[in-house]
Amino acid sequence: MNQDILKKLTETIEARKQASPDSSYVAKLFAKGEDAILKKVGEEATEVILASKSAQREQIVYETADLLFHCMVMLAFHGLQADDVLKELERREGLSGIVEKNSRAEK
Repeated sequence: MNQDILKKLTETIEARKQASPDSSYVAKLFAKGEDAILKKVGEEATEVILASKSAQREQIVYETADLLFHCMVMLAFHGLQADDVLKELERREGLSGIVEKNSRAEK
């Protein structure tokens, strides 16, 4: 994944958090609060599933981009960034999924 675009998108989301809800979709989501952001994440996740079931590659990519964007908005709501998720994925690299999952269950 091109981390430069994630960095730029993170910066854009941060800049728009405090913008007028009339001028920015991100600001509008933040003004509505966490429930509105989470509702969009859920809607986009459902659209990814439907796109996958339809096996239309272009639609899968489009809907996954929407989901990733809304996940990034949710992360920003909590003071996190996509880079935090990438670091976690990097930490997991080379670990068995079963081992990694069991390590979380032990905490």
